[in-house]
Amino acid sequence: MRPLPELTPANTWFWTSGADGSLRIQGCESCGALVHPPTPICPRCRSRSWKPTVVSGRGTVVAFTVNSQPWLPGFDPPYVVANVALAEDPTVHLTTNIVGCEPGDVHIGQEVIVRFESERDAWLPLFEPTGSTDPVDRVPPPERPAPRRPASPERFEHRAVLSGAGRSALGRRLMVDPLSLTIDACLAAVADAGLTLGDIDGLSTYPGAAGVGMSEGGVTAVEESLRLHPTWINGGGDLPGPGGAVIAAMLAVGAGLCRHVLCFRTVWESTYAALGLGRGGAGRLSGALMEWRAPFGAMSAANWIGMNANQYLHRYGATREMLGYIALNGRANAARNPAAIYREPMTMDDYLSARPITSPFGLYDCDVPCDGSVAVVVSDASVAGDLPKRAVRIDAVGTQILERVSWDQDTLTHEPQVLGQAAHLWTRTSLRPPDIDVALLYDGFTFNAISWLEALGFCGLGEAQDWLDEGRRIAMDGELPVNPHGGQLSEGRTHGFGFIYEAVMQLRGDAGDRQVGGATTAVAATGGGTPSGVLLLQRADA
Repeated sequence: MRPLPELTPANTWFWTSGADGSLRIQGCESCGALVHPPTPICPRCRSRSWKPTVVSGRGTVVAFTVNSQPWLPGFDPPYVVANVALAEDPTVHLTTNIVGCEPGDVHIGQEVIVRFESERDAWLPLFEPTGSTDPVDRVPPPERPAPRRPASPERFEHRAVLSGAGRSALGRRLMVDPLSLTIDACLAAVADAGLTLGDIDGLSTYPGAAGVGMSEGGVTAVEESLRLHPTWINGGGDLPGPGGAVIAAMLAVGAGLCRHVLCFRTVWESTYAALGLGRGGAGRLSGALMEWRAPFGAMSAANWIGMNANQYLHRYGATREMLGYIALNGRANAARNPAAIYREPMTMDDYLSARPITSPFGLYDCDVPCDGSVAVVVSDASVAGDLPKRAVRIDAVGTQILERVSWDQDTLTHEPQVLGQAAHLWTRTSLRPPDIDVALLYDGFTFNAISWLEALGFCGLGEAQDWLDEGRRIAMDGELPVNPHGGQLSEGRTHGFGFIYEAVMQLRGDAGDRQVGGATTAVAATGGGTPSGVLLLQRADA
């Protein structure tokens, strides 16, 4: 049984449109623009006047993934999740299923037509091939976006430093209370900075009090445990990625609201799953993120990003081996990291023969759900000379949103929400990609790291396969060491904060066997898909 959207006054007309066999899309009555998902205002002309508009129901497959993972009971794989561009406007996309053919017969550029499936009180727009054999390219080539110039010559980044870093135990199914893990990491970070809890006057976290094993309970839970009486707090999911909690802390310190902010991020997904807390049937869904995807079995970011990865491979003629170089590099580096969850050697044959998840991703393209907490302390830059350990300076951040925030409506050739943030970073610094000594690139999936490599300008768009040089370029002894700790693919999914922690270790010279020699400048990218953030960090005495 498919999970269905919660019908509301804002969306009922769309989900019931198929009752008469017609596909309807929101149409602006002032400028004629088609808008999806529906919004109360036309983003083109700002008119509030719109109506459901009948369209032909014809479209083109611009991205797809063959899902092999059983995400939902009764929704059996394999099935195809696709992104279909409408014939009337190829910038308007629907996430859907391709039916009426074998999964192996679906291809990018395939012309399709809507076929509705009735489920309880909703009519789901599925698509089937028209029979046309001429592929149509409806995806424009990507361009590097032009971000806004800095609003001020003053750089808030320079008013703060990373003064301490700590983490809890990291592992699979630790069966430890997540708040306890958080307190372990927080105490370690405060001690690492040479501070006491009494010095901490700010708390910041991401994503706040989230469920499904993604949080310890947020600022509320930590403050109740430590009773710091902070002058400023921050916690929520609408930030520039997980690293947005650190960026917010920098702003608070720079504004004089506080002097030492304790930032933390906790996950306990593997224990949450082991306890059976995430089990359930197909219910009703609401909210912009899931209601347009879950009815079609697109339950995971693996599905959403897998579609873009397939579009990339198709457009640039790249192979799965390109993704494999990211996975193999992470595993080789993790062998030097005693905290990493997976340290066993891995070959390209191991990678290519792993269990499929959703094309083009196999098991080793996906990061490792785990339990653990990471914390860092953001302090006023004036204390840098008084710290027991070398401070890490923040040179610049990149946060600007330059794409649609609906994952399926804009960038299809790369992970969404990395191109704009990367471009924004370079407007706030005089440094350039060749100045980077070590790159900590978010790798929730192998393709994410590829997207960040290209977005940050280490190579051209679509050039990663050749640039990687079979992984030699990103190895520990390569031109640009990437994820010396193993990344989330091998160390474990600490959801962004692990990259910041590793950057601190590398720039302080405290990374042990995985230390990149002479590292003074690092880039740490956290997130993507949803709005992300990227930080450019330097050793304070560099």
